[in-house]
Amino acid sequence: MIDLMVPDVRRKRFHYKHILFISIIVVILIVTIVLCVVSGKHKKEEKNAEQVANANTAVQVITQNQVGGAKTSSQTTQANNQNNQNNGQQVANTANEKTLGDGGQRTVLASMMPRLTDQAKERMQHIYLSDYKRVFLTFDDGPSKTVTPVILNILKQYQVKATFFVLGNRVDLYPDLLKQEYLEGHYIANHGYTHQYSAIYASSYAILDEFNQTENSIRNALNIPSYQSHLFRYPGGAPGGKYANVKKEAMGLFDQINVAHVDWSALTKDAEGKFSKEQLLQNLYETAQNRQSVVLLMHDAGDKQTTAEALPEVIQYFKQQGYVFENFYDIMK
Repeated sequence: MIDLMVPDVRRKRFHYKHILFISIIVVILIVTIVLCVVSGKHKKEEKNAEQVANANTAVQVITQNQVGGAKTSSQTTQANNQNNQNNGQQVANTANEKTLGDGGQRTVLASMMPRLTDQAKERMQHIYLSDYKRVFLTFDDGPSKTVTPVILNILKQYQVKATFFVLGNRVDLYPDLLKQEYLEGHYIANHGYTHQYSAIYASSYAILDEFNQTENSIRNALNIPSYQSHLFRYPGGAPGGKYANVKKEAMGLFDQINVAHVDWSALTKDAEGKFSKEQLLQNLYETAQNRQSVVLLMHDAGDKQTTAEALPEVIQYFKQQGYVFENFYDIMK
């Protein structure tokens, strides 16, 4: 009997050793996974902190360049401002004196640099309210070689200054159109680089990256390394939607680098389908009705010919209603 039990005991000892060995391996794997997760988290936090620090540094350099350029022309700029309530018109007049080049452009164009001061931030908070009738014509998704030149010609004809929320990838394609917008006194603002929701809204830092890409595209097109728009429009708008949390996080990042954002209070709905000119105008009348301060959303992408066709009547409507045309230079002055 004793001899028969010995193999069973040996098998049990082997079984216990096997279990112990497997347990040790499992513990080692768990510890390794935990260490990897913790290490990855720390690396992500370090990367995020580095991105914010880099953005802050870039803005500080830009601000220093802007201030340095502004000092040399402050007396001339002050005299111009006293004789010109519409800062956009003043910008156009100044730009006509000299074209963009490598010479003294930074000094000459110092007054064209947007500045998000504390007063400008206060004005931004009340952009949809006013004690007089005013309208901001804004165009998203350009520039395009087919529609943008037509819109610029119409704006010049009616002596109206608008705001263009440009896409970085379109600026890279048509830098001369971006330069023309700027020289003619229109405000150049930022709408991201791709307009692809899956890309720009992958994270709050993806939004910041697309903003910075577009700022670089604008600077390259203008040949002004210190240009900073200080103004962003979220593709699809800032509030609500599938990416609401990501957008909210990005707002905190933009606050750190002194960038404001704006949506709209009226629209022609030219991005919502193939509307006729009459339908676009009717959408405008319905959404702008009884508003003192109108931020009007339109688009100058390549397929928005109908928007260009409707623009003269859009301008005439607001003139007949007694509105003053402004752009965001009137906010960032």
